[in-house]
Amino acid sequence: MAQGAVSFAGGLAGPYPQVFVVDSQASYSPEPSSRRRWRGVRGRALHYLVALAVIGMLMEAGCIMHLYNRTRDLINAAQPSAQQVVSKMLVVQRLCLYFQSLKHTESKTHYLLQGGTAQGFTGSEETNEIPVEPVRKPLPSKQKHSAHLRGSNSPVLADNVVPWLEDKSLLMFTHGMVLNDSRLVVRKEGYYYVYSKVHFVEDCSLFKHQVMMKTDSYGNPIVLMKANRYHCPTHKSKQQNSPQNIGNSYLGGVFHLSPGAKLYVTIDSPTLLKPGADDNFMGAFMI
Repeated sequence: MAQGAVSFAGGLAGPYPQVFVVDSQASYSPEPSSRRRWRGVRGRALHYLVALAVIGMLMEAGCIMHLYNRTRDLINAAQPSAQQVVSKMLVVQRLCLYFQSLKHTESKTHYLLQGGTAQGFTGSEETNEIPVEPVRKPLPSKQKHSAHLRGSNSPVLADNVVPWLEDKSLLMFTHGMVLNDSRLVVRKEGYYYVYSKVHFVEDCSLFKHQVMMKTDSYGNPIVLMKANRYHCPTHKSKQQNSPQNIGNSYLGGVFHLSPGAKLYVTIDSPTLLKPGADDNFMGAFMI
């Protein structure tokens, strides 16, 4: 028993176990993560982009409003000229109706007459009445220069110039302009609407229609307008001699003309031209 006690005591007399004491960590604020910093940058960039978009929309709206005001002012300023053009178009429409009562609808043209000259048109398509030519009024001093020429049955002139009738009638006039050798001479500077129409036989050949101008400032003629036509009639229309074999070419445009300028029409195939006063015409009027 004593030895056991001693032995037990000797067992307890060994080295003590080591004990480690760890202090508690002090509290600290965690640093922001890179993801949170990136979200902040994207948010600010998005705000800037939205602000720029709003500013751009406001600037665009201001530009549109400015252009709208400028366009409205120009339209208001040009209103008197528009009224004059409408008045001329009404006169031209009355002339077209008159010609339709005498010829087929393909011969409709654009004409310009002074006020009062179309008052005598009383004929109608149903009765085929021939209108009485009205009494002509003297040309007013402020009448704008204009002319309308009708085709002649004479052969094509030199340099393939289309000839025009020389006599003056209700259907052909020259107000302030001169007709010299089938060339229309301008006497007053300004902007003119120039037009021409010709009929030709379609025969599988190229037909060239040109409106030319010759001035003292240039040695060579100037091409104002041109058109090329090429068409072959069908075999059926050839057998029946159908009017479908006849084609037409119309040219029209606005040009600034000087005094002394000569206007005329040329074609490259005189044999294809269909002569006639109602089939071919040329004219010009100041706008």
